[in-house]
Amino acid sequence: MRTTRTPLALAFALSLGLAACSPASEEPAAAPEAAAEAKAADGAETADRNAQVDPLEAALAGDWRDPDNAARDAWRHPRETLAFFGVGPSQTIVEISPGGGWYTEILAALPGEKGRYIGVVNDPAKSGNERAQNYYSEANTKLRDKLAARPDVYGEATLVEIDPTAPVLGEPGSADVVLTFRNVHNWVMAGNEAAMFRSFHDVLAPGGVLGVVEHRAAAGKTLAEVKTSGYLPEDYVIGLAEAAGFVLEEKSEINANPADTKDHPNGVWTLPPGNNHDEADSTKYAAIGESDRMTLRFVKPNPESAAAE
Repeated sequence: MRTTRTPLALAFALSLGLAACSPASEEPAAAPEAAAEAKAADGAETADRNAQVDPLEAALAGDWRDPDNAARDAWRHPRETLAFFGVGPSQTIVEISPGGGWYTEILAALPGEKGRYIGVVNDPAKSGNERAQNYYSEANTKLRDKLAARPDVYGEATLVEIDPTAPVLGEPGSADVVLTFRNVHNWVMAGNEAAMFRSFHDVLAPGGVLGVVEHRAAAGKTLAEVKTSGYLPEDYVIGLAEAAGFVLEEKSEINANPADTKDHPNGVWTLPPGNNHDEADSTKYAAIGESDRMTLRFVKPNPESAAAE
């Protein structure tokens, strides 16, 4: 391991050298003891500082994050969102449909020695028509390249390809947390939302957490009214999770946006970062920002805990 000598260390070494050349009448004998005490104090301070480093804060501040992604933190609130879901470095974390890897840059950098990150992506060969197959093939390759580019950060992070119509995410009961960000509307439009939620329940250990962030439809809107807009009724999403066996533990307004009127010409994709709108409307939609989103934390009940009660 290479040792870097700081200016403070160099100055100290110089002072020792000068002391060694001093006349015998001077009394440098105390210097070694003082140096030992200073070194011990510095070591204790460094150890204490390292112990206080928050893994999530370190992941958020990492130089591996795309600056354009980090710039969206103000809209997506990753620190507060992941804290709400109880995500930590010792967990097996499963992220569903990571897309371009916005959250992957944070989540895959988070696990410590006892943790693990697994990204779940669609198997291109089982993803429908040729256009969909090409899309997922390209997206999966880019995500793998992102992970491979920083093995020092992402370590043992892996991607698992699934058949979206019959998803199996891993060994039953093997995950601590399953997370999905802005994906449920895609499964609803594809008609496989129930199968996906059942697969979340299967892979989670009893007591495990399912965290869902999704575009939220206006109050009173039915699924039929918003199905192709990218927005979903909150009660519908909750119903999907409950039908799969989950219990809603808590809601949060971390990702709420009251400025989102939810009546845009191209649905949620009108807003940033999709920006599917006329250039003349750029200022208008930039002022609104990203969509209003529900943030829901579900838990897989623990039969043993229930029996004990």
